[in-house]
Amino acid sequence: MTSANDSNELIDITKLYFGKADAGDPSILELFSDDVQLFFPKFGTRTGKEQVVAFVQGLMSKLDSLKHDVDTYNYIASGRIVVVEGTESGVAKNGEHWPVAGRSEGRFCNVFEFTGTLISRLHIYVDPDFSGQDDARFYWG
Repeated sequence: MTSANDSNELIDITKLYFGKADAGDPSILELFSDDVQLFFPKFGTRTGKEQVVAFVQGLMSKLDSLKHDVDTYNYIASGRIVVVEGTESGVAKNGEHWPVAGRSEGRFCNVFEFTGTLISRLHIYVDPDFSGQDDARFYWG
């Protein structure tokens, strides 16, 4: 069983992760185990820090900036897992800002699993159509 102190420490690590991600800090890799499993839509599930680097390079080839609104997040910790629900915003390479009112809200949910204090699994659930350009999949008028 994980104590409240352990849960708070793991939540603090997730907050550190978001801060380093927004800053483009390469030391973010130190937060991951060597065999970390990463899932992201349109990227799939990959294993290892090299794949984290490949994911970040791919993501940032589409975005100029990304900002996580950490202070408004919901954190749920259970054992070695922390689930984070929140919003993010940014600017695409084409200059479009997101989220876009009425098209996207910048909402996501991340599931972190830890081995000790290292992130050993990170599954990111988000619509990668950040600016809402995929008209064919809007299910309302």
